[in-house]
Formats: sequence, structure tokens, C-alpha cells
Amino acid sequence: MSDTKTPPVIKLRNLKKRFGIGDAEHFAINGIDLTIRRGEFIAIMGPSGCGKTTMMNILGLLDRSFDGDYELDGKPVKGMTRRKQARIRSQQIGFVFQSFNLIPRLNLLENVALPLIYKGITKTKRLEIASNMLRNFHLNEREYYMPHQLSGGQVQRVAIARALVNEPSIILADEPTGNLDSRASHIIMEELSNLHKRGNTIIMVTHNPRLTTYASRVITMLDGQIETDNNLAANPPSRRGRKKDSTKTKGKKK
Repeated sequence: MSDTKTPPVIKLRNLKKRFGIGDAEHFAINGIDLTIRRGEFIAIMGPSGCGKTTMMNILGLLDRSFDGDYELDGKPVKGMTRRKQARIRSQQIGFVFQSFNLIPRLNLLENVALPLIYKGITKTKRLEIASNMLRNFHLNEREYYMPHQLSGGQVQRVAIARALVNEPSIILADEPTGNLDSRASHIIMEELSNLHKRGNTIIMVTHNPRLTTYASRVITMLDGQIETDNNLAANPPSRRGRKKDSTKTKGKKK
């Protein structure tokens, strides 16, 4: 778990993202200040169109067009070249999408090995690393399967394996269980929880309030701004439960 002494991995100051011009101009992100410390598991919630995915694209260095300040590990993102940002994406940030984004014509092993191409690793070594990663997710017996031969939960586990193959320190998950049933969702969330316990910083967008129980911090967004920011690590479920129990006891005495 992170605390206030842990240095921030991400710091946003007055972040803004606008679309359109003239009368059609509107802000998808409108003046967000946010500090994310290393090792946090953050769940971001809010209605459709509130700016969640837009902010994730900025955090993942997929969108360079924004106003305000974004510091990653203490360094301003705006001062980085495109090549530098691409290197950070390939080495430091892992992406897990709702739509999986696996390449249909590649088998699982090749899909997971794909991000390693950008590190200059030989093909034999890439496949070896990918095979070990699939083994961690209990998919090594299916490494030569094609994506269409798997269930939705299995495909999402492959997507997570691909996101982790470069050993990133930050995981960005955009609705990672949106297309899955409850059992598959539980498996995926347990995988993300284990990553968090190992020290990874996880930022997850979700519409499902049940998934926030895995997070150490829950942020809700509305109209491009942060509406609430609750640090659950400072008020764990056991402590919240004891408070509720004491209230019930008082009620009984009355």
C-alpha cells in the first residue's frame, strides 16, 4: 500500500482537454488536479461522457494534445519527444482494454510476445518470455490457440499477460471486465489484485461499483472534473464495519 511519503508516479495540475471550436467547443477534461502514488490501486468511476477514457488516454501517453501539466515520475510529459513517450509506453505502461485488442491472425504466444519487438529482443527469446508469462496465467497449454478458440475470460487473461510482458510498473485498465460474466470478472480482478500486491500501480476505469472493493482508492468523475476522491486504504472495510456495528449497538440500547 502507498502512503503520503511515497513519491508520486503521476501528478496532474489543472489538466484540460478540449474538443471542437467556437460554439461547439467543450471540455472533456476541465481542470483536474490529481496525484497518484506508486503502488496505488485506483478505480475511476462516472457516467459515460464524464472524461474517464479521455483521461486514461492522456495518462497512457496516447493523447499529447492537452492543456495543463502532467508529470510522470517527476518529469513533465510535454517536454518529451514522441520517441521518448513511445519508449515509456513500451517499457513502463501496460494497457488492458475492454475489447482485448488481440490480433486475430496471431496465436496467443505471438500476441503476448508482440510488445517485446520494440525492445530489440530476438524472436526466440521473445517467445520464451511470452511462454513463461502465459504459464503464470495457466494458459501455457493453449499458447498455440488462436484468440477465437478461447472464452472471453481466457482472452482477457491473455490481454493482461500481453500488458505485463514488458514488466511495466503502471497498469491502465479500461473496463477490463466489461464484456465478461461474473465468474470471469472475478478471475480477472484477482489477477489485478495480485499485481497490486506485488507493487504495481493500477488505474482502472469501471462502471461496476462492486469492483471498487479491490481498489485502495476510488475516484468518481462528473462533467470532466473529479467529484469525489476516497482513499479506502485509510479506512479499510474492517474499520468501516466496526463503525457500523457500534451504531447498531447504540440503536439497540435505545
